[in-house]
Formats: sequence, C-alpha cells, structure tokens
Amino acid sequence: MADHSPAEPAADFVTGIGLLRIDHVGVAVADLDAAIEFYERVFGMRCAHREVNEEQGVSEAMMAVGPSPEGGFVQLLAPLSESSTIAKFLDRNGPGVQQVAYTVSDVEAAGAALRERGVRLLYDAPRRGTAGSRINFVHPKDAGGVLIELVEPPTTP
Repeated sequence: MADHSPAEPAADFVTGIGLLRIDHVGVAVADLDAAIEFYERVFGMRCAHREVNEEQGVSEAMMAVGPSPEGGFVQLLAPLSESSTIAKFLDRNGPGVQQVAYTVSDVEAAGAALRERGVRLLYDAPRRGTAGSRINFVHPKDAGGVLIELVEPPTTP
C-alpha cells in the first residue's frame, strides 16, 4: 500500500473520476425567499444565481460564500410541489443539508469510473443541473447515507 503524506494527493484513488473541488452543499428549505434573506442577512452571502428546475422539481438559489466563486456555494432548494423529491426530504427530515456536490471535469467519465468501483448512480445518463451544468448523483446507500452530486460545469462558448 502506497504511503501518501497529507500534502501528496492520493492520485491512484481518484484516477478516472476527475474530482476538482467541492462545488456546493445543498440545503432543503420550505421557503426559498425566506432562506435567501436569512443567508444574506446572517452570513453575508449573496445570491449568485436563481432558477426553477422543473425536471428536478425545485426552485433553487446558489448563495456565494465569500467574494469569489472559489469560496464555493450553498445551494438552497425549495420544492415546486408536494410530490417533488425535496418535498419528500423535508417531510422526512425537515429543513437541512440534503446533499454534498463535487465539481468533476467530465460527469460521464466520473460516473463510469464509479460504476466500475461498484457504486450506483441515480441516473443512467447525466441530466441538466443548475445554470446548464450536467449532473448525476451517487446513490446515498453506496455513500454512507450521503447524497453526493457530481457536477460538470457548463462549457462556455
């Protein structure tokens, strides 16, 4: 077994996945406007992006942590209907952390590498995520109970 110091990346473990950084932490909320106001007032975050994603059944806001995108984001997720996944999460757990998302260089390659390692993904093929990103999710039962999102940022023309 290779000995990796904390400063040396464990490249043999991440080969083929292409993890780049923590992208965001998703937080389920019942009222998006109230949550945006709270994160702005209490933590000084700013709303960097807001949209409705009908396919995912959510209204969402990306709250910037710090003055630059490198600070990451908190994604606030409110249900569009009582039948949405976020509504069911809120019914079971109440408001709170719903997911951890990682930026990947290629969501299809990351998914293939994870499947080779015996990990299930929620979707057969990536879907549209926030602001035109491509996403997939690792099944929480295969990730210690944590819903992990893989995010490939949109390509800029």
